[in-house]
Amino acid sequence: MTIGSFVLYLREVCRQLVRPPFRAREIWQQLESIGNQSLPIILLTGFFTGAVFGLQIGGIFMIFRAESLMGGATGIALATELAPLVTAFLLIGRVGAAMTAEISTMVVQEQVLALEAMAVNPLHYLVVPRVLASMVMMPLLCGVFMAIGIVGALIIALFLYDVDQGVFFERVNTMVVPHDLIVGLRKMFIFSFFISVICCRRGLQAEGGAKGVGLATTTAVVTSLLMILCIDFLISYFQIRWIS
Repeated sequence: MTIGSFVLYLREVCRQLVRPPFRAREIWQQLESIGNQSLPIILLTGFFTGAVFGLQIGGIFMIFRAESLMGGATGIALATELAPLVTAFLLIGRVGAAMTAEISTMVVQEQVLALEAMAVNPLHYLVVPRVLASMVMMPLLCGVFMAIGIVGALIIALFLYDVDQGVFFERVNTMVVPHDLIVGLRKMFIFSFFISVICCRRGLQAEGGAKGVGLATTTAVVTSLLMILCIDFLISYFQIRWIS
């Protein structure tokens, strides 16, 4: 996949996103698959991520008798970096791999050729519903990750570091500003677009039977992970440069 062909693919996907008909049934199925089926793993991972982060920084803050800052520090870390990045990694492994495997299976079984023979654009029928559903549900799942991560940190603060519950939430309210939440959700919105388009692209490029399906899925996951890390660095870099 060259850069030029990928840019042309992105341009065509963006054109198809606003072109009718809007396939409500397919979009709804993808919303359920991405959102509802991913919720348990997001809840579990978010809780333990917040708990582990609280456990680590609590030990550091204890040295300076600043355990009351646990809530604010955890909230900022989750909102701006941990929640969007970990959520993206989880969804690449669960949702992105499923997208690639499903589309690549259709390609090797020549179902995509059948769509083209019936004058149905494969990008509009297969890619657009997945991209739209990802851009809706993945930021929402990121928000759930942030919330449940705070709960995990709260439990650690209460039972291991004797932080008062009122002080914990007061620090969260004063240190975590709406802009921090916007930063994290904006990152996840951008991540969701690239995760879906990369995984669908790899699926459409599959060839060679069952082996090709496995290779396309593996390549999609690795490419998406690297792309997310690069995009996260660029967003953080330009945000810091803009603030300074």
